[in-house]
Amino acid sequence: MELIETLPRCTPQSIDSTQKTEVAHVDIALFNGFALPKVAAIIEVFHKANALTASHRNGRVYDISLLSASGGRIASSSSVFVWTESVETHRGTNDRHLLFIAGGAGIQQACRDERLSNWLRRRHPFSEIVHPIAEGRQLLEATGLPSRYCPLMYGQQDAQEPYSRRPLTEAPTAVSTALRLVEEHLGSDLARQIAESIAPEHRTPFSSAMTRGASHQVSEKIMASVRWLEANVDRPVSIDAAAQVAAMSERNFLRRFKSEIGMTPSDYLLRARLNMSCRMLVESRLPVDKIARRCGIGSGGQLAKLFRKYLATTPSDYRMSKGAPLSNLS
Repeated sequence: MELIETLPRCTPQSIDSTQKTEVAHVDIALFNGFALPKVAAIIEVFHKANALTASHRNGRVYDISLLSASGGRIASSSSVFVWTESVETHRGTNDRHLLFIAGGAGIQQACRDERLSNWLRRRHPFSEIVHPIAEGRQLLEATGLPSRYCPLMYGQQDAQEPYSRRPLTEAPTAVSTALRLVEEHLGSDLARQIAESIAPEHRTPFSSAMTRGASHQVSEKIMASVRWLEANVDRPVSIDAAAQVAAMSERNFLRRFKSEIGMTPSDYLLRARLNMSCRMLVESRLPVDKIARRCGIGSGGQLAKLFRKYLATTPSDYRMSKGAPLSNLS
């Protein structure tokens, strides 16, 4: 399946600030175990756009809906709970819809949820943008649906733009897309103001290892195994199972993976687990031992051993060094 299958028509608008602006409905599909940080960043972009335009526009510009298969209270992978509306009771409209699909460790179970899949099939034709986040693409693939990115994200990069354009073979980040849509809708000055104010996503010492494949030519089969490894960091993983995801023999899979990604599948999995551990230490107040288990590392003692080996520090000291206030942790 090609990365960019559909590019909808997105025409920049020039809208007088005193006029009533068309409401864009932002639907965000979630599931238990979704990754919170990127979803929170998207919500922040659209909420700030609403706040900054509230004084001179009639009503909200963006109407945000958090949706899940059954609705109600669901848990992110950081153990932060959010309240969602059921996809079965959510009423779509004929207005402009922008659909984002969360990623996260719970993606495998989400792919098996027929309620979520059926809703995506119904909503997809009416959504101007269909943007999966990380593992969220697996959910689209499971339902046989293509991504739909805004074509204005592609082309020459302008130094003044608050987002990064991409070649047609590479997907933009969800936050970049949100900022681009705000610029299209409300103008570049407001988009730049929001871009400068949103909190950057916490980057860990292992983040570069997680994105290394983006700068290389990686086959779809190997990328499928990469996404599968990242989605299963919290459970025992065998190389044979990863090879089956890539539809390769184990020997060929090991050779291709190292050639294309630059490390073995086992090394990649370890770095994915450490990357998730670093994020959870900063983004949650969970004890170290529980974080270790949720990241597939086994125990707090083992996590501490790995931190000393790779970062020359302890999990607790890493958490303190990032200065994450307790008010931001849950």
